[in-house]
Amino acid sequence: MTAIARSVTALNRLLFALAKWLVYAIVLLMLWEVLSRYMLASPTSWAPELAMLIFGPFFLLGGPYLLHLGGHVAVDILSEKATGRFATVLALIGYVLAAVFGAILLWFSVPLAMQSYSYGETSYSAWNPVIWPAKAFLPLASFLLMLQALAEIVLALRGEKV
Repeated sequence: MTAIARSVTALNRLLFALAKWLVYAIVLLMLWEVLSRYMLASPTSWAPELAMLIFGPFFLLGGPYLLHLGGHVAVDILSEKATGRFATVLALIGYVLAAVFGAILLWFSVPLAMQSYSYGETSYSAWNPVIWPAKAFLPLASFLLMLQALAEIVLALRGEKV
């Protein structure tokens, strides 16, 4: 089980490492939009929307690995002072809640993503791109978050992390 937990963490680390480069694409898109709007007097209809569509996967793929790093916003008044077994129990409660949250989000996001794909949903803007690829990242990230929470439970029970 520990090997599987480490594999899940390695997968989320890899996806995070790849996703963090998307911020550079967003910066380039917005730079192009500003230059074309103010220097060329020819604003684009696609750059701001594409930046928004890229931001979703960037944001979502960082979440599962951030759970491993403990980088989410937390009120740790109690857990900061906890030690030993009590700290492990608090961590386990947090990981169980994260797994349940991921499962609920997965349960509700899969039908929405599938419906978006089957309808060929577009943004209905002037550019009008299909948006199901961006929507598909929500169930993927929810599944990865749930897996990472389960991996953290395994690691915490093994005494490898807290």
